[in-house]
Amino acid sequence: MENQSVPGQLDLLSLGGGPPFPVSTPHVTPQSLPPSAADRAAAARTLLIVDTETTGLDPQLDHCLEVGVILFDVSSRQVLAQQSFLLPVEANAAEAINRIPASTTTLPQPWRPALDYLQSLLDAADVLVAHNAAFDRQWFGRGHLPSTEKRWLCSMEDIRWPADRQLRSRPSVRDLALAYEIPVWAAHRALTDCIYLAEVFRRCDDLEQLIECGLEPRQLMRAQVSYDERHLARDAGFRWNEPVKGAWARRLSVREASRLDFPVVPVDPELPLAS
Repeated sequence: MENQSVPGQLDLLSLGGGPPFPVSTPHVTPQSLPPSAADRAAAARTLLIVDTETTGLDPQLDHCLEVGVILFDVSSRQVLAQQSFLLPVEANAAEAINRIPASTTTLPQPWRPALDYLQSLLDAADVLVAHNAAFDRQWFGRGHLPSTEKRWLCSMEDIRWPADRQLRSRPSVRDLALAYEIPVWAAHRALTDCIYLAEVFRRCDDLEQLIECGLEPRQLMRAQVSYDERHLARDAGFRWNEPVKGAWARRLSVREASRLDFPVVPVDPELPLAS
């Protein structure tokens, strides 16, 4: 999993002279209303915590060489099942990070039956959870990994962790584990990071509420801040130049946007995105 921070700078788009303006909400009908909090909670009783290790960052060129998953019951805070296995690759340019030699992935082991079991775990889950879900989800439906239509919840971007844990707005798995007093003994192996998340969830008294809020519909927003106000966007978890060039941006729900100390606007889909 990848979790890279981007140095902050100012929103060039806010220097054009026009006054900032807040998010506008479109008119909705009962048929177009998003699911309520109760509906989201009822549909997220079983989580599949997912992590992948890959040979690189580009799913067009690289491959997933390890997958780890934990099936987690929300109401009992219990692990129901877990799985981790390697997938064969010819080379691993990321070996220095994940420490998985490509030669190890080709040793005899039942990875094809493991894929069948992975599918059964996917079928049993209501929601898939990953730390930086945007990275992990892109490997499903490519190579050997099955595709899935299940909803994804990002524990880095979508869940707003309690303020008393004193976490950054986009915490690493390591920092998240330590904030919940979970020993950190290893990193960059798929099942290990899944275990950290499962242990964090076990310690969350307000897990249902965190999931409900995390599953709220979100849209990429651009902060309308001046150069002198750029710290407001940074402190609120906005990232400079990622994914929108020349702007502070973050995915937010309408509720979250309404609670900010500065206005935001939805990102125009035609704006150039950072590569």
